[in-house]
Amino acid sequence: MAGAGALANATLAMTAAVLLYAACNDLKHFQIRNELIGLLTALFLLHAFLSGRWPEIPWNAGLAFVVCIAMLYFYSRNLMGGGDVKLLTVAFLWAGPGCALPFAVLLSLCAGLHALAGRLGWVAVQRVGDDRRPRIPLAPSVAAAVIGLFLLGCLAPAP
Repeated sequence: MAGAGALANATLAMTAAVLLYAACNDLKHFQIRNELIGLLTALFLLHAFLSGRWPEIPWNAGLAFVVCIAMLYFYSRNLMGGGDVKLLTVAFLWAGPGCALPFAVLLSLCAGLHALAGRLGWVAVQRVGDDRRPRIPLAPSVAAAVIGLFLLGCLAPAP
């Protein structure tokens, strides 16, 4: 079983790399590719199998579905992009009910810092809508929050 734990940790490392790539791409192009969302979902399933957390998959998927439905409201109001909806959905798939609160706290902190950096002109912002309100890419904050979950040990292999 120790080999499966090492493979589960390697899966977390691969996931962190994919998240960092998505964050950099979103920072540069304000776009999150569907292939990355699919890859993050596949890595979640692999990690769940390798870490023995596969019985939690229905709960994680249920939470991700609820979050997706809620985020679609904000998308319909043009308050967030479609890529952000997809990435948040897969992030909550990773977090699941057991890690949702730490994820939400980390995401709030990271997004707040990122918004402040955008306001100060340290990172690029996108101007959208008739009122040209600023919009920051959300993937860097989501990536930092999910990687934070990994570092906190929230997704450690099941006992």
